[in-house]
Amino acid sequence: MTSPHWPLAGLRLRTPRLELRWPTLGDLDDLAAVAARGIHDPQVMPFAAAWTDAPAAEIPGNVLKYFWSTWGSWQPSNWTLDLVVCRDGAVVGTQGVRGRDFAILRQVGTGSWLGRDHQGQGTGTEMRAAVLALAFEGLGAQYATTESHDDNPASAGVSRKLGYADDGILRYAVRGRPVRAQRFRMDRAAWQAHRTVPVEIRGLEPCLPHFGLAA
Repeated sequence: MTSPHWPLAGLRLRTPRLELRWPTLGDLDDLAAVAARGIHDPQVMPFAAAWTDAPAAEIPGNVLKYFWSTWGSWQPSNWTLDLVVCRDGAVVGTQGVRGRDFAILRQVGTGSWLGRDHQGQGTGTEMRAAVLALAFEGLGAQYATTESHDDNPASAGVSRKLGYADDGILRYAVRGRPVRAQRFRMDRAAWQAHRTVPVEIRGLEPCLPHFGLAA
């Protein structure tokens, strides 16, 4: 469903196996169920904010509230686009891309998660490739950044496969202890050199003002 008042609802990214889209309320319910079934080994915490440590009954509602908060706080100068990832017609996770002062800096950051049942199948690489195509090809980005904790080698492997280079170290307090994270950066040339996943972008032009760009 699209809206003339909110064209982002009609944005679609398609790869050979996936569709990424602005979520409907039904999609959010499906995504919340995926989160409730588990995203990671409970012995590790891949997120700087340990939101999956909440009681199981609270996780679905927290997923919905997070998405609603990003919708309500959207500004052309400070936006977070979180899309649901669908494979074979089912919601399997979410992929986000965000920009602050994007029209000036031309830089985005990314973040994502997949249900544990859907990991290890190349989906993470394909969905990140989709939002990188949106950023570089669709929006004219010059740089993309991401990060992963040292105990999350799968995420770091996706970043390096797609062309990111190491860009320093970050430290977070997670579960009451220090955790080190690797920061990664990619420029437009590296993205072009490493792109192997074809991505189709639909419905972007009417969305451009919401990213701070001219239509």
